[in-house]
Amino acid sequence: MTKILTNHIATMTEMREPHKVLERSGGKPVAILRNSALVGYLVPAEAVSDVQPRFASREEVLASLASRRITTQPVLDYLKDK
Repeated sequence: MTKILTNHIATMTEMREPHKVLERSGGKPVAILRNSALVGYLVPAEAVSDVQPRFASREEVLASLASRRITTQPVLDYLKDK
């Protein structure tokens, strides 16, 4: 059984009029089903954030690597001989 990640569902037949499906969903993603099997999702533009991703600075990456050193060092030591 496939887990559906939204409460709004539409059939392939209903997708003949996608504007009605989008209106009914209220701006939320819609799962599209064919013969009761999940085919895909229709995600309206308003459901996607307009915020641009922020990239980590070099200092932030190095700090993250340093904080994970205790966890990663045994793996690095193991791979050194390989």
